[in-house]
Amino acid sequence: MEINQKVRTFIEENLVVFDDEIQFSDEDHIFELGFVNSLFAMSLLNYVEKEFDLTIDMAELDIENFSSVTNIVALIKRNGG
Repeated sequence: MEINQKVRTFIEENLVVFDDEIQFSDEDHIFELGFVNSLFAMSLLNYVEKEFDLTIDMAELDIENFSSVTNIVALIKRNGG
């Protein structure tokens, strides 16, 4: 499975919105759309580090790096994933 599909699947499985019809693109800001919350951010960081065997540097713990599928994939790739 491609990196972006793995990330998308994780996000879809952890949405705080209980609507099976939720649609979002890889560029959509998932926090601004209300699909996820701040607690999800910690779960997402944990998922990224474990799934892709990475350690994300404190300097990269910016919400923008985790705001969309595209940004998360870029973060993973920058860190060797």
